[in-house]
Amino acid sequence: MATVEEHYEKVLSDVYAWMFGGIESGIKMNASFFQKHGIKPARSGMAVDLGAGCGFQSIPLSQIGYSVTAIDLDSNLLNELAKNSCRSNIKVVRDDLVNFDVHINENPELIICMTDTIVHLESKNRVISLFEKVVVSLEDSGQFIITFRDLSYELSELERFMPVKSDDNIIFTCFLEYEPETVKVHDLVYRKEGGRWNLNKSYYRKLRLSKEWVDTQLSRVGFTQIRSAIDKGVVTVIATK
Repeated sequence: MATVEEHYEKVLSDVYAWMFGGIESGIKMNASFFQKHGIKPARSGMAVDLGAGCGFQSIPLSQIGYSVTAIDLDSNLLNELAKNSCRSNIKVVRDDLVNFDVHINENPELIICMTDTIVHLESKNRVISLFEKVVVSLEDSGQFIITFRDLSYELSELERFMPVKSDDNIIFTCFLEYEPETVKVHDLVYRKEGGRWNLNKSYYRKLRLSKEWVDTQLSRVGFTQIRSAIDKGVVTVIATK
């Protein structure tokens, strides 16, 4: 089994932006998300993007006035972020997202961990440790935004095989294998090169987190207001310190 970092390096980083329709599509999607939820600088103007990837969240946050610390382990995706944004208010950091606190000099008003990043952590205890760091690091009334796919409900038989995206030159499918606390995600990417289809494959584990479990842990570590919802299998949580 590959680690998250190895899996992205081997399979996902090359097709990540493509999966979402390209960098501009990803930026537009998250700009709409922040507008819908009234996310804009109000105090320090500092934001931290945990699992920033190629900048789908960091770039629209910077465009509405935040100074963003963008943290990710994948150097290819961070290079894309740097290439796609000429803004000086984005600080790019290559590190484990749990170490975010060593890269900030003041309390941010916003920390985000979006697009399934939270389920990439190794264990629920690791998630709780991150929540504890986040609530301590945020300024008073600061917000923590999480989005992730609810994998707590088990798909069966052929429902576990899912097409992700395809075009004339790339076909991306995945297969899910359920375990008590995690899901083994098998990603298969076929690329057409020189008239032949070549397969690139790997698998890694994602945590099976539920909205209820996340809400409970956020409350336990000290967040005073928690708004959460689930839509089409995707959980959105906005917690306020």
